[in-house]
Amino acid sequence: MGNYDEDTAFLGQKGPFFVILFFLLNAIYISTGFHGLYIVFVGASPSHRCRVADGNLTEEWMKASIPNETVHGKPQPSQCWRYSLEAVRNLSALGYSPLDVNLTDITLERCVDGWSYSTEIYHSTIWDLVCDGEWRVPFATSTLYMGYLLGSLVSGQLSDRFGRKKVLFASLAAEALAIFAQSFSDSWLLFCVLYFFVGTFQISLYITAFVLGSEVLSKSLRVLFTTLGAFLHYCIGYMVLPWIAFAVRDWRSLLRVLSGLTVVYVPLWWLIPESPRWLLSQGRVLESEAIVREAAKKNKVKEAAASQNSKYSALDVLRTSDIRKTTFLCLLLWMAINIGYFGLSLNTTNLSGDPFLNCFLSAVTEVPAYIVSTFLLKSCPRRPVLSAFLVIGGGFLLLVQLIPESKISHAQHGPNAFGTANKILIGIQMAGKFGFTMSFTVVYIYTAELYPTVLRNLGIGMCSSAARVGSITAPYVIFLGTFNKYLPYILMGSLTVASSITNVFLPETFEKVLPETLEQMQKCKRRDKHTLEEGKGTVIMKEAKCDPTQQENNE
Repeated sequence: MGNYDEDTAFLGQKGPFFVILFFLLNAIYISTGFHGLYIVFVGASPSHRCRVADGNLTEEWMKASIPNETVHGKPQPSQCWRYSLEAVRNLSALGYSPLDVNLTDITLERCVDGWSYSTEIYHSTIWDLVCDGEWRVPFATSTLYMGYLLGSLVSGQLSDRFGRKKVLFASLAAEALAIFAQSFSDSWLLFCVLYFFVGTFQISLYITAFVLGSEVLSKSLRVLFTTLGAFLHYCIGYMVLPWIAFAVRDWRSLLRVLSGLTVVYVPLWWLIPESPRWLLSQGRVLESEAIVREAAKKNKVKEAAASQNSKYSALDVLRTSDIRKTTFLCLLLWMAINIGYFGLSLNTTNLSGDPFLNCFLSAVTEVPAYIVSTFLLKSCPRRPVLSAFLVIGGGFLLLVQLIPESKISHAQHGPNAFGTANKILIGIQMAGKFGFTMSFTVVYIYTAELYPTVLRNLGIGMCSSAARVGSITAPYVIFLGTFNKYLPYILMGSLTVASSITNVFLPETFEKVLPETLEQMQKCKRRDKHTLEEGKGTVIMKEAKCDPTQQENNE
């Protein structure tokens, strides 16, 4: 395979073909924003108390059956305990009122008759994921990310075998069907199993669309697509999600609405082409030429085409020491970034105030991050930008320790929900989310630029698999906040700041031609290493620019 960008330069940079494809692919990413974090609302636990199932008790005794407990220094009705119903019945039958007895002398018991839930915010809940069942919430969330792990591993191989387009639309359809089936779940176990497959198809869709856009779009639109395009449109879906959830308070109805919205993407099958780069790598030159000719026709330019094919397997991602090193370092980066990003995203309902507003603010925070990263990636090297925002994201989380724990009230609603300490906490989390979003954006395009066309989908798939280890862990990291409020922030912040050192050992890809083959990738790494040695540790950007195909011609 030669230099695809050079061979297709006659198509221009921003013709109608590229612009239309840019917006069509971005439109697909809106669906990932809808589907990625709906567990924040579907799995939320509204205010609750033990159900007192006895119609003979007076309302006074019904209220008195729930003991008070101190939570974070403030008294409130217990959510997981009640006074022994048998003892309460006996006292009531003897004619006593709650004011006549010392209630604290009565034995406590668990909510054996279930719970009564507030319908102020949510009109229905998915089973009883509270008290002794509270662990099920992070586990259910982890099943999604376990699915991400499988999808990341499998999608790359399927995409390289059957094509980007087929895997993209198959994943889109399968994800919608899995969410629709999930809305009919009659047990928590079935819900989790289906959620696993939602994650599998969703990450397959995300990665495949990302790689397809990276390979088909022109060089000038590639950076825009992989930053402001894909991530911003994901964010648009993320921002719209809380408003849909606000309008549809029943979790089953919410899932059906989110699933049904996927129907609008059906016509895109006839509008989005296969990747010509992938077709060339498979030796399907005529099909690749047909797409290039169609692009030339839409862009109103003269035609040209050429290339050859090569065959590679997943083992090539780990075949040589240089590529193993690149893969290993990328795995660490993706894992650390995902723990922080998804940890903060899932934590929005634990913050004080309106959960729908908190989720919306968390999504809005990402918008300036995508805009800023777009401009930075056009003019700045990848390594220092990524390190800087990893330090920013992790550093802000470490500042949470400066807020007195007694001043923080989680998941509180009403006029006292937004105290000064809680405002500061929300501000710090949003600043940290900004840093993680920037890092997320940079690491995606950085990884895509590191791997050659023949391995790009596999490389990103492996990195995304490691990221799933981080996202699977994230719900449990947040769950640690029930024991110590600072612990999740310390863990996420420390890990992220430490990972900022990792990418220093990766080759710079700024202003370099995308490698097409494994050999071109290795030559770029050797050239970058040689430049570092000559500059005594300082990268000389002019010398570091690497055009692998030009090197091949010179040789």
